[in-house]
Amino acid sequence: MERFFKRVSNGSHPQESHSQEVKVESSRRSRIEINIADLPSDPGLRAPISDYSPNIQDEIRRHYLQQGPCQPKDHKFPFSDFGKERRRFNTAWLTASVDCIRFLIRQGLAFRGHDESEDSTNQGNFLELLNFLADHNEEVRVVALKNAPENLRLTSSKIQKDIVNACAVETINVIIRDMGDAAFSILVDESRDESIKEQMVVMFRYVNKKGYVIESFIGIEHVANTTAVSLKTAIDKLFSKHGLSISRLRGQGYDGASNMSGEFNGLKTIIMKENECTFFVHCFAHQLQLALMGVAKKHGLIGTFFTVVSNVVNIVGASSKRRDILREKQALKVIEALKSGELSSGKGLNQEIGIKHPCDTRWGTHFGTLVSFITMFSSIVDVLEEIANDRLNSEQKHEASIMLRLVQTYDFVFSLHLMKTILGITNELSQVLQKDDQDIVNAMDLVKVCKQ
Repeated sequence: MERFFKRVSNGSHPQESHSQEVKVESSRRSRIEINIADLPSDPGLRAPISDYSPNIQDEIRRHYLQQGPCQPKDHKFPFSDFGKERRRFNTAWLTASVDCIRFLIRQGLAFRGHDESEDSTNQGNFLELLNFLADHNEEVRVVALKNAPENLRLTSSKIQKDIVNACAVETINVIIRDMGDAAFSILVDESRDESIKEQMVVMFRYVNKKGYVIESFIGIEHVANTTAVSLKTAIDKLFSKHGLSISRLRGQGYDGASNMSGEFNGLKTIIMKENECTFFVHCFAHQLQLALMGVAKKHGLIGTFFTVVSNVVNIVGASSKRRDILREKQALKVIEALKSGELSSGKGLNQEIGIKHPCDTRWGTHFGTLVSFITMFSSIVDVLEEIANDRLNSEQKHEASIMLRLVQTYDFVFSLHLMKTILGITNELSQVLQKDDQDIVNAMDLVKVCKQ
């Protein structure tokens, strides 16, 4: 039997006595009742979950998960030796910089300056605002800028970008939490920025817990090209980044471009292959613009009218000198009208206006151009006469003479007032259709009222 079992000696072995003490201590600890509400929230003060009895480890783990992330306040950071000095992190260093950055973000102001040296008269919005805050707050002045350690001033461009990025992440997280598990729609548009990079703008549209329709800007994603496959890949990365699923998507809204709303290879078709519930809605305001553009191009008289308007605006607004002449003549007309009683004076009336070039892709701008054209008609005619009679500058002399004759014809004046009335109706409809709280049923009713 001794070949298979070891004989147990009567004397106690040191390791066995130690294991017996551990078992006794463990059983004694398991019998101690722990108040879950008194568990420390600070991760630095928490005891490892493995130190607790196995019978209550799951309960303690569940308690910490339900509490969520902990951000201790009034934490006393320990001192560390830095050369001959003993220092520790001061939250006031970070608070002042964050407050300045939050203000600049909210106001949409630039951060950096052309010259941020100490001798500069203007160091940029961020540093100037931080200096202003330090001058008017003694608590900030003691720990900021020159009074802060050189490696903890938190004023470098890298620190600014890190804090801005943290603000963006927290803002998006708030939007995602507000969405919850509700279904939502996605609004996407793409364009090229000043650096000739293709950018994709993404917005979410959802109904919050209070029943209000919310449209929130999520971000701008860089895409290599504007093909439907590239846009879909960028959307998938965005959804994966924020823990969203394509199955919760219920709507998609884009413009009428083939890469966005194409029936076979468009972005809407690719998404609908994954989720058939993601109905596509073409922007009603964009459809209205396309309809106006189509009518204008097909009607000869109206098409010619808009061509003349565009040429007149180009001639009159070709230089700052001509624009100044137009403003001076219009100001004299207003003064004469006020003296004769044709115009009434009052707050906000008779403001200085200019004439803007209409945009072919946004016909809402044509309404503003026609309103200005009617208001400044006599002044525009005077400027065209000066250009046509100018002997020194003959570059646009003949063109101005032709435009001068055309704008004084009956057809042009009739078309001017007709299109101003029509675009006035469609402009109001376009503004209403672009509201973020608009729904399809109400939009269709507005279209019917506009037709009447």
